[in-house]
Amino acid sequence: MRRHRLQLVELPDGRKEFGWMANGLPSFPFGLAPKGLATRRQLRAAGLCPGGHAPVAQIVWRRGKAWAGLYDLHHAKPKRVPTLAQRRALAAAMAARRRCTRCGRDAGYCLPRPRTCWTCTTTDTTAHAA
Repeated sequence: MRRHRLQLVELPDGRKEFGWMANGLPSFPFGLAPKGLATRRQLRAAGLCPGGHAPVAQIVWRRGKAWAGLYDLHHAKPKRVPTLAQRRALAAAMAARRRCTRCGRDAGYCLPRPRTCWTCTTTDTTAHAA
């Protein structure tokens, strides 16, 4: 990918920062994002979410092969807190992923398909080998 010439690009709030336009969004090199913009991970770490808004800019690294959307902090909203029923349903689903379909024991970790624990898998293969 060719290098971009840095120029002044206008952000949606009217500020001008050094970057370039790519795919219709103001773009910035890694580590040089303007203040007031954050990636999804940064929002999540701060207890926020994009609030249904699209990215207003992007950061680009690895010579254009990797990028991340930048969201305006002014439009960010607090993360939704799951209800008690949602947390119970999630706990039940995770417990089902840990339970062996043959012996019914909780393996203590998420089992790969076909959801059989190591003990059942090894006894099954030794039975076929004999």
